[in-house]
Amino acid sequence: LGGGAGTGPVAERGLLQGSGSEDEAQPGPAAAAAAAAAAAKREERLRKFRELHMKRNEARKLNHQEVVEEDKRLKLPANWEAKKARLEWELKVEEKKKECAARGEDYERVKLLEISAEDAERWERRKKRKNPDLGFSDYAAAQLRKYQRLTRQIKPDLEQYEKLKEQYGEALYPTSDSLLHGTHVPSKEGVDRMVADLEKQIEKREKYSRRRPYNDDADIDYINERNAKFNKKAERFYGKYTAEIKQNLERGTAV
Repeated sequence: LGGGAGTGPVAERGLLQGSGSEDEAQPGPAAAAAAAAAAAKREERLRKFRELHMKRNEARKLNHQEVVEEDKRLKLPANWEAKKARLEWELKVEEKKKECAARGEDYERVKLLEISAEDAERWERRKKRKNPDLGFSDYAAAQLRKYQRLTRQIKPDLEQYEKLKEQYGEALYPTSDSLLHGTHVPSKEGVDRMVADLEKQIEKREKYSRRRPYNDDADIDYINERNAKFNKKAERFYGKYTAEIKQNLERGTAV
């Protein structure tokens, strides 16, 4: 009876349950495909994350390099770009001279051959001009140019000069030992001529009005003309101290 009970319906049910658990332990083809797709999607996301991480590091590195270069430019003199261009031009001229010397040619002749006819005519016209305006270099040069322009307008009285020369002789040409104060009394005609010249200068200065050039590409940081003048004054005195703060605000890297 004990053996019969072991081979009854209860035993068959136990056998069926055991076979079902073994089938569930082994995943089917659909589950394996889903797991493989999930793994591929996860790998793709990790790859994109690594790419974004590398791009962020590269952007941070480039931003740091730009900040360093900008700091170097701010520490350079105001006319550094002009000096750099001048030095590069001088280096090119020296190299050209060495090449001409190696070929046995005259550098000045080679340079003239490279100049166009239009440039040569423009330079000739500039040379022929009297007292050409070369732009502002310093106050001494501007004062000399003004002096030369005023002295060209003076028309000397040669007859009066000859009379004074006969009257004073060598004393007409003062030396370091000459006493100048009180020895010369200008004529009424000379005083009138000087007054007329001064009045002409004053009248010309009053008519002259230089309009400041307006830059359309400049940033508008003012609300009216008076505020624009105030901002220019503030920039002139405090611009070098606030330049870095302004650049950080524009870049969005301000703390």
